[in-house]
Amino acid sequence: MAIEKSTAKNRQIPVNSILISQPEPTSHRSPFYELEKKWKIKLDWRPFIDVVAVDDKEFRKNKINIEDFTAIIMTSKNAVDFFFQKCEDLKINMSTQTKYYCNTETIANYLQKYTVYRKRKIFYGAKHLEDILPAFEKFKEGEKFLLPTSNLGSKKVVDFLNKNNIEFTELMMFKTIASDLSDLSDITYDMLVFFNPLGIKSLYENFPDFKQNKTRIAVFGQHTKKEAEKHNLIIDILAPTKETPSIVTAIDNYLTIANK
Repeated sequence: MAIEKSTAKNRQIPVNSILISQPEPTSHRSPFYELEKKWKIKLDWRPFIDVVAVDDKEFRKNKINIEDFTAIIMTSKNAVDFFFQKCEDLKINMSTQTKYYCNTETIANYLQKYTVYRKRKIFYGAKHLEDILPAFEKFKEGEKFLLPTSNLGSKKVVDFLNKNNIEFTELMMFKTIASDLSDLSDITYDMLVFFNPLGIKSLYENFPDFKQNKTRIAVFGQHTKKEAEKHNLIIDILAPTKETPSIVTAIDNYLTIANK
């Protein structure tokens, strides 16, 4: 990725182009579009990470039979998608008696994409699995729980299950990996926007010799901030804060000074 040379002193300089390290929204209601229109800047979207299924060869190494499990713990839409994708690949039809434990109602509703929604067999919390601990306690004797995860694991969920003596099997069914960004090697952006640590890791996997120089860095969240600091990046824009709860507001405030 081409970067111009600069110093760290006066970094509130005009911005004409921004690359957002996420897929472009399907709806044009994103506040980023208002930002683009207001400041007449070029706004591009590009996911820096991909989520892919574990291939069959790697999956078979686990020697786990999905049909042996009577209850599935779903913690994300990705977990739902890749679980049922693997079932389809293996020509597995989950029993109608299978129970599903979901951390939120949104995930529970998403299950309707793949299975008939039966409230008596689908449990969900307001925000966390802890909310449905009574359902775990009621059925945990004799139940065989499967937890589909990514290569990043599900530490909070695993800790919750272990703390409450709920026996389960963790099974990696998908991976989060760095996207191929090689086509951006000769393109310059005035600002890069990151929403998670993996985006920054992907930047350096693709461009190990990346030098920030004049490129402004906007980050959302403390974990993203810490990853940026590991690479000695200058964080020009940070959200959320008391003054700027959203990354769009934080960038807008920066542009108010830099692009005046």
